[in-house]
Amino acid sequence: MLWPEKLWMISGFWCFGAIPPFFFAFAFQRALNSYFEPPLDEQYVDRMSPVPPVTETFVDLTDSLSGSSVTATVKEVERGLQEDDSTLSLITWNIDGLDLSNLQERARGVCSYIALYSPDVVFLQEVVPPYLNYLQKRAVSYTIIPGNTEAYFTAIMLKKSRVRVLKHEITPFPTTSMMRNLLEVHATVSGNELCFMTSHLESTKTHAEERLNQLKLVLKKMSEMPASTTVIFGGDTNLRDKEVAKLGGLPSNILDIWEFLGKPEHCHYTWDTSQNTNLNARYKCKLRFDRLLLRAASTGGQIIPQSLDLIGLEKLDCGKFPSDHWGLLCNFDVVL
Repeated sequence: MLWPEKLWMISGFWCFGAIPPFFFAFAFQRALNSYFEPPLDEQYVDRMSPVPPVTETFVDLTDSLSGSSVTATVKEVERGLQEDDSTLSLITWNIDGLDLSNLQERARGVCSYIALYSPDVVFLQEVVPPYLNYLQKRAVSYTIIPGNTEAYFTAIMLKKSRVRVLKHEITPFPTTSMMRNLLEVHATVSGNELCFMTSHLESTKTHAEERLNQLKLVLKKMSEMPASTTVIFGGDTNLRDKEVAKLGGLPSNILDIWEFLGKPEHCHYTWDTSQNTNLNARYKCKLRFDRLLLRAASTGGQIIPQSLDLIGLEKLDCGKFPSDHWGLLCNFDVVL
């Protein structure tokens, strides 16, 4: 059971606290053991602790956007963008809110990319309460729906001018040990019915069985949606290719967008310690943790993937990338 956190604001600073010393010591030791144990295959990847290692930490996410090298022309670019009903754009990104180092500038960096590309929909994973508060204050042109409001969680952002939200649902994963769930938002875009889904599937190699159980639930939910609804799932799946193969691959009516687009090499790996130095990792590992899945509608308009690119590849002024994951930017054609 997680000890409840307290979150309050003092003099403009968000504060975490009231975590008992024995609990933090346990979580910290667990994280150290996970990170420094001898490597075996992908064992070095399994650094994730199921509880956020924070205590009495002050994080200010409320001041201006100045200070990031990415932000210079964001507002001008955003003002120049025109709405196009024939396209749909989406970003999915694990923003690593659990890493408190340079969190202020990294949060600004993420917001700068969102403003720069002005996606219609954004899937976020590893959001923490101060980050959510910051997004709610800054991203006023988006409806933001979180999958939780405690510890760390997912969120979906939907551009108010493009996406009409109908309802949302949160489905807990019944056997998770890491507070994971499935967040889905039902909406319409240009007259098309869509269901947007995001999740952060169970982390680490040792939790592969639970991760596959969660994937099965996701695929079942996608398949059960009405035939007139296009379903887009995206998030940090933590999947290894051999795990998907163990299931016999994806159902015939659900496609992996990266594979559908011809497996472009430039956006193959979304977690790459050979290029992303945020973890200062001694090991080099490349994995396609972050994925996008599509179940097309069998009637009505069609949402067709056209391109996929990595974002967040530029270091910020603090010397870090916005996250230890690259984000994925996907563009679709909307065919009525």
